Amino acid sequence: MSPEKYSTMERSIMKRSLHSNKVIITSIVCGLLLLTAFFTGCTSSAPAQTVTAVVTATPAPSTPVSGTAPQTTTAPVAAVTTSTPKPVYTYSEGNVIAFTAASLTGVTPKLAEGFEAMYPGHKVTFNLAGTQVIKTQIQNGAYADVFISASPKYTTELTNGGFFDDGTVKTLTTNYVIVIMPADNPANIQSLTDLANPGVKIARAAKTVPIGIATDGALVKLAASTYGQDWNNTVYENTVTFETSEPAVATKVALGEVDAGFVYESTAAAAKPGTYSTITIPKSDNYLQTYSIAVLKESTSKGAAADFEAFMLSEAGQQILKDYGFRSA
Repeated sequence: MSPEKYSTMERSIMKRSLHSNKVIITSIVCGLLLLTAFFTGCTSSAPAQTVTAVVTATPAPSTPVSGTAPQTTTAPVAAVTTSTPKPVYTYSEGNVIAFTAASLTGVTPKLAEGFEAMYPGHKVTFNLAGTQVIKTQIQNGAYADVFISASPKYTTELTNGGFFDDGTVKTLTTNYVIVIMPADNPANIQSLTDLANPGVKIARAAKTVPIGIATDGALVKLAASTYGQDWNNTVYENTVTFETSEPAVATKVALGEVDAGFVYESTAAAAKPGTYSTITIPKSDNYLQTYSIAVLKESTSKGAAADFEAFMLSEAGQQILKDYGFRSA
């Protein structure tokens, strides 16, 4: 049927019907868009939760960082703040830790043997270094039962610091200074005068080391009595190394790295035959170094420490020291 044949009422009904359909379709489309937006919003919340999980998980790496922190403190404080880090020993009653002057190195095996024979069940461990070193280790808190010093200066310092049990500081032995050369004596040093010859290379200990103190004292006396200050100055100029312990000086000479060195008589006496040539210094001009022994207040092996001191001062202990060139206290 053609449009012109519709009545006016029919056309009006058709228009309203078409309008209603558009409204319905538009509503459906809008509804679908709203539903899409709603579901899109719901599904987009999942990534948000994932992001939150990642963010809250990020502190996890901090756990290994804090776990590695102790690595920064594994080195002993003493090792960082001082050149004399403290040794660590396991101590127990019956065992003695003896912080001992390095110049006693050669005799310590015999001393340990004698002590353990006199006191069965007791043992001694020696921590050997320059007296200035072991003194500093004790001041820094190192554990020790007994202190054996080659210098009254450092014994007095620790005594004044309250480190020793009252009444335990005793004179142990004494030692004089001597000049040693390699056995073949390449510099042909025949007398103390020759120490000032051009080109002579001398080893001695630093001024803080007990043998260094004794060497300086002997040289001052020799210069004043016989050789003069110019000789003393030249001997100083011929010194090519200042060592931190007495055995280190002896090693330089034994290896032929220097022509002469100042050490204790005991070192020369304890050396194997043919190791050194020697020149003695007259007692009137020499420096007699005094060794001492004491028990530490912090010792947890007081009985064994007292026994060890008693052994060192006994006839047996003193004889061992004499056999290795040390002199009577």
